[in-house]
Amino acid sequence: MLEIQGLHVKVGGKEILKGIDLVIRPGEVHAIMGPNGSGKTTLAQVLAGRATYDYFLKAALNAIRKYRGLDEIDAMDFMTLVQDKAKLLNLDETFMKRGLNEGFSGGEKKKNEVFQMAVLEPKFCVLDETDSGLDIDALRLVSNGINTMRSPTRSMLDVTHYQRLLDYVAPDYVHVLVDGRIVKSGDADLARNLEKHGYGWILEEAPRPAVRA
Repeated sequence: MLEIQGLHVKVGGKEILKGIDLVIRPGEVHAIMGPNGSGKTTLAQVLAGRATYDYFLKAALNAIRKYRGLDEIDAMDFMTLVQDKAKLLNLDETFMKRGLNEGFSGGEKKKNEVFQMAVLEPKFCVLDETDSGLDIDALRLVSNGINTMRSPTRSMLDVTHYQRLLDYVAPDYVHVLVDGRIVKSGDADLARNLEKHGYGWILEEAPRPAVRA
C-alpha cells in the first residue's frame, strides 16, 4: 500500500524529516506519535500531498471515480450519498449548507475532515491529530466514523500526540518520531507506555546524530 524509504524534507532551509523509512500494508492502521516539534505534522502533510487549492467535494469524488474507471455521480445520487455519510457523524442539515470550514469550531473541522474521508473513500487515509479540539462525546462519534471505514483494503496513518484517539481507533503498529526520525516502533502497548511514562525514556534511548569534526 505504502512504502517510504529515506524520506528527507526541508522547510525554509531547515531539515524537518531526516530519513523516514515506513511500510504500511493494506488493511493496517499505523500511528505516529512524538513530542512537539518532532515532525509529525510535516510527515502528514507530505503524505497527504499538501494542497495549494481546494476541490469541491463532488468534483473530488468524481475525479476519484474516473480514476477507478467508474461513471461520474450525478447531483441526486451525490446528495443521497452525502446525507448517508453525514449520519455517521451526526451532522445536521445546517452543517451541510455551510461553506468548507466556514465558521467551524476546531471540533467541527475535525468532524468535517472525517466526513469528507467517508464520502471519498480513499484507499489510504492520513489523519492528522483528529482528536484535537474534540470533547469525549465528539471523539467517540468521530472514532466510530473512522472505524466504520476500516477494511482489509484500506490503510490508515493516525498522527497524534496523545493516546486517547488510539483508545477508540486501535492501531496495529505505533511509531515514535523524534527530531525527524522514527526512533522506536511497536504495538498498541507502546502508545500506552507513552501515555503512562511520557516521552522522556524514549528521548534518552534515541540515538543522537553524529557530530562532525
